[in-house]
Amino acid sequence: MAAATPSPTPPGSLKRIVAASLIGTTIEWYDFFLYGSAAALVFNKLFFPESDPLVGTLLSFLTYAVGFAARPLGALVFGHYGDRLGRKKLLVLSLLLMGGATFAIGLLPTHATIGSAAPVLLTVLRLVQGFALGGEWGGAVLLVSEHGDAKRRGFWASWPQTGAPAGQLLATGVLSALTALLSDAAFASWGWRIPFLLSGVLVIVGLWIRLSVDESPVFKAALAAAEERKATAGQVEKMPLVAVLRHHWRDVLIAMGARMAENISYYVITAFILVYATTQVGLSKQTALNAVLIGSAVHFAVIPLWGALSDRLGRRPVYLIGAVGVGAWMFPFFTLIDRGTFGSLLLAVTVGLVLHGAMYAPQAAFFSEMFATRMRYSGASIGAQFSSVAAGAPAPLIATALLADHGTSTPISLYVIAAALLTVVAIVCARETRDSDLGDVAERAPEDSRVRADA
Repeated sequence: MAAATPSPTPPGSLKRIVAASLIGTTIEWYDFFLYGSAAALVFNKLFFPESDPLVGTLLSFLTYAVGFAARPLGALVFGHYGDRLGRKKLLVLSLLLMGGATFAIGLLPTHATIGSAAPVLLTVLRLVQGFALGGEWGGAVLLVSEHGDAKRRGFWASWPQTGAPAGQLLATGVLSALTALLSDAAFASWGWRIPFLLSGVLVIVGLWIRLSVDESPVFKAALAAAEERKATAGQVEKMPLVAVLRHHWRDVLIAMGARMAENISYYVITAFILVYATTQVGLSKQTALNAVLIGSAVHFAVIPLWGALSDRLGRRPVYLIGAVGVGAWMFPFFTLIDRGTFGSLLLAVTVGLVLHGAMYAPQAAFFSEMFATRMRYSGASIGAQFSSVAAGAPAPLIATALLADHGTSTPISLYVIAAALLTVVAIVCARETRDSDLGDVAERAPEDSRVRADA
């Protein structure tokens, strides 16, 4: 007998759930971006002092890239147990792992104290960060998506997506304040530890909020239905990963393709731009950083607006606006930056991030609506995180290499345009999911995704 479709969560409770997802996601992205900023500022001197300065910086950024490599593993592990045990439990665990690793980095002895063990420990803690972040995204967006109804799911589910620009703003803001208040010597000696230790306080706040929310009603209904099938017909479900790869492999590929333009454009606009604006155009680092900060604030504001628009127009049309827009903006993007003024740089970055938001905002609801409940955490996480290794992780390195080889932004623009075309193909091949009933999807899961207990 099919379980009844759960009733939508009351608005007051839904806002609390959105807040829990947003705050937790902001903290996790704060931790993730904080590491990247510290890698650029001080880690090369503190953990790789025996290397040439440039080599030390490259080694420092290599430990940053390790975090991306660990995200798919986090997606697999958290997805499996999130589909078996529930979203809330795994979200609490991801926050503890990320916050604990970040806090530990703040206490870590440097190379001057324990020698080569210092960079090894730093790398291990970075792996823990990436592992935790790989499991965070899927759980955060599903907790919101599965509590709300279909009419405004795009709007509500887009709020956890604002955690990325919010985390970047918070991390950069804290570091900027410290560098302004402290001398270079004081910051290199002990000041760099403060933002990492601050993560401990943020995690306590995040845990207090996350522990106060309920498990997804859609998941609880699907779990009850699965237990009933096992009791009455002797049927047990396959592992979520196996079910996803067997019945939702096409959706996984679509999700991965959808993320190519979104992920690559984001890191070109926010990370590579710091290299291009300073080395190619001659602007100061502070000027470039200020442009990214202001653009990130606008990015934060427009994401819920794009999410709401996806409730009216559909996920696919809004996503296509973003993919086509980012591809079309790349040549004007670099043309504006080449003018060498703060205003033109700010316009280039802000418009780029606004267009990126058209992809990033509906992504949470779009990916959630692709998969059945008992394999949704696995499917959404695998599609999102495996693509980040191929897209986001190498994007700044590829863009830098293209600039070094050709001395012009043209191949970089073509690189982003190629990613945009791939995303357009993926979205065209996708089905529209706007009116999906997530509870109904759970009951329409393929029958052969279950096997008999005595098989």
